[in-house]
Order: sequence, then C-alpha cells, then structure tokens
Amino acid sequence: MHGDGDGRSLAPFTLHHDPWGRLVFTDTGGGQHVGVEPVRSFPISDPDRGISVCDAQGHELVWIERLDDVPPPVRRLLEEHLARREFLPVLRRILRISTMEPTEWEVETDRGPTTFLLNSEDDVRRLDDHRALIKDAHGIRYFIPDTRALDAASRRLLERYL
Repeated sequence: MHGDGDGRSLAPFTLHHDPWGRLVFTDTGGGQHVGVEPVRSFPISDPDRGISVCDAQGHELVWIERLDDVPPPVRRLLEEHLARREFLPVLRRILRISTMEPTEWEVETDRGPTTFLLNSEDDVRRLDDHRALIKDAHGIRYFIPDTRALDAASRRLLERYL
C-alpha cells in the first residue's frame, strides 16, 4: 500500500460494516469514514492491482498497490464490495414499489426478475437527462440506460424518485 505514489508505506487500516451494511474505513488515528467504496483502476487487465478506497464524496483515502498487500479479512471485504460494484444489472421494467420506507421494489432486469429494498429515495440518482442508477439496501446497483425506453407504468413509478 502506498500513499500518493510517493513510495511511503502506509500503516494498516481497517474495514468493517456498520449496522446498516455500509463499509467503514478506520484510519491509523482512529478516524472513521462511513460509506467508503473500493474502486479498481484496471478491472479487466489487472484486477488485483491498483485499488483505491474512496470516501462517500469520491476522495481517495488509500491506494492499495496489490490486494495481496492487505490482511485477509480486509481483502475479503474489499473483494466482496468490488464484486458488488461490478455487478450492474440493467433495469428493464418496474412492476411494483411498496409505499412504506424502506420501499420494496419488484423489477425485471436483464438478469431476470428480482425484488430489493430501497432505504431512501436518495438512493435513486439521475446520471443525466435519461440515465439513472438505483442502489439497493445491500449496495447492489441497478442501471437504467434510458428512462425513455421504460414502459409508461415503469416511468410513472420511477418519476417519484427522480
């Protein structure tokens, strides 16, 4: 693990899940960052090298040169979150959304039908005029490449959240 590419070795950090399933990074001084995201620099060509752990605002907290450099419990959490991040079903249709929070969504995706919980309407993000991303209570993201391509009923259900 290196910091800012200057070759200085970083002291160990820890990762754990909070009661809501969010990933928490604890630095050497005991400072905690909730809702961090690990990101691969080269997910296809070199998936075990160049991992950045970023805070909820996207600022890098630590650079991991190689996954083998971190202790096994931390590596397992990183690999679990990286796999979730890279799993991106395309949402094709919204069948039903419950009215009570957390809301339960029944949807059809390119990988088949599924049901998931949405903790907050803040977990539905418009990416641009016609694309959206939904993050469920377990951190799985669902991509809508073009909201205009959804059927009318799906668009009506989604409009409340965008």
